[in-house]
Amino acid sequence: MHQQSDSERSNELEHVFYPRSVAVLGASTEEQKVGSRWMMAFLSDRFQGEVYGVNPGGGEVFGRKLYPNLTSIPGPVDLVVACIPRAQVLEALDDCAAKGIKAIQFFTAGFKETGDQGWAEVEQEMVRRARRGRFRIIGPNCFGVYCPEHGVPYGPWIPSGKVGRIGYISQSGGHAGKMLEIGLTRGISFSKVVSMGNGSDLGSADYLDYLAADAKTEIIGMYLEGPPDSRRLFESLRAVSPNKPVVVWKGGNTEAGAKAIASHTGALAASGSVWSAALGQAGAIEVRGLDELADTLLLLQNVGRLDKSNLGIVCGLIDGGGGEAVLTGDACAWLGLNVPNFTEKTSRALLDLLGQVGSVLCNPVDISQRWGDPRVLEQTMELITADPNIDLLLVYQNADILARFLPPDIVDDLNSVIISFALRREKPVVVVLPPGSVETRRLEIESRLAQEGICVYHSVDRAARAIYNVRRYCAMQRARSVVG
Repeated sequence: MHQQSDSERSNELEHVFYPRSVAVLGASTEEQKVGSRWMMAFLSDRFQGEVYGVNPGGGEVFGRKLYPNLTSIPGPVDLVVACIPRAQVLEALDDCAAKGIKAIQFFTAGFKETGDQGWAEVEQEMVRRARRGRFRIIGPNCFGVYCPEHGVPYGPWIPSGKVGRIGYISQSGGHAGKMLEIGLTRGISFSKVVSMGNGSDLGSADYLDYLAADAKTEIIGMYLEGPPDSRRLFESLRAVSPNKPVVVWKGGNTEAGAKAIASHTGALAASGSVWSAALGQAGAIEVRGLDELADTLLLLQNVGRLDKSNLGIVCGLIDGGGGEAVLTGDACAWLGLNVPNFTEKTSRALLDLLGQVGSVLCNPVDISQRWGDPRVLEQTMELITADPNIDLLLVYQNADILARFLPPDIVDDLNSVIISFALRREKPVVVVLPPGSVETRRLEIESRLAQEGICVYHSVDRAARAIYNVRRYCAMQRARSVVG
């Protein structure tokens, strides 16, 4: 059997992410049916290619003719999106072969993941027919691909965001969709996303190899349950990680989780310790959940690699600084992050600026005695980042306290200071902005900071964990390069 080269695999996936034309199987005259809504997502997004709807009953939807089958479509078709009953999939695959399509993604579910041997065998037959027809299958049981640059939407519901530099591979369609929603609110932008579902044909290693070669992807995130191509996946991870950081969340590491994934994508789970060891050896960044995955991708996107992570911390923008200093210092120390002492020169300058009473002139710095003065915040940030012992600045702001004691325009001025300082990028800035009782106002602040490319975290623990993950990855890659 002919073994595909990397370039051949890349060309196949180029048709998946950049199709010239798309056909939706299961579009109907009822506009609210999932197939029709998927067709509408292509028509209403930035997709510039041809869009066809297919339904055996014919008719029209959105002013477009519905073709009775794939072979009756007059033009060529690169990608097929299938929203059809599972009993119809084999016939649809024969039509794909006759039409000469490049790939088909199956929203259709109910195969291997059901635990039913008969439907597992149907899934295997689907792959055999795709091989004979010389096209590829995404899924089944998935939402397929998302490519905002080319206007390929993620399913029929989630709006497209800005084109970014992060590629994301997920066995779960729900987790991929949630990551895109998180990205819309936190400023995380994606180059390409794929929900691979059961991964009967194209697997996680195929997508990873493609993203590794993709010049438009610089960072890669993955959610895995138990890919059947795990040996090849780890070989790919080892090759990719020195050049592009790969952040991996492996689901099903507990007994309860393993039971859940068996009925989700039909995956078989290895023990969590085995996965952790393998990911570490491959040079990947392992995370333990969706929030940590998003937090780490955000830091890699906005800040990049951290060869050093000596933190300077500013807290107490209006009040409560003493407790915030303890909170932030402890959270960093527990993860082994360094919150170093300032030089004598910096300490003297802070004393002149802030005074002695009520302020903490060590690191973290409490500026609460200066009562929300934007000028003092800016000067404090300047002094801290000028210190040679500091590589990264963390600003802790409590929206509840700010809203209670300061007028909105002063709060806006404080954040303008943070934004203008961060945009100069002398040293990276991250912000901790915990949820509280003024959530609408807090979200406004977070959105404003995120739009300017500033990492915002909902707790010090989450910020510290993201910093730790990126720092550890950089140290790991340095060690590997020395050994190599």
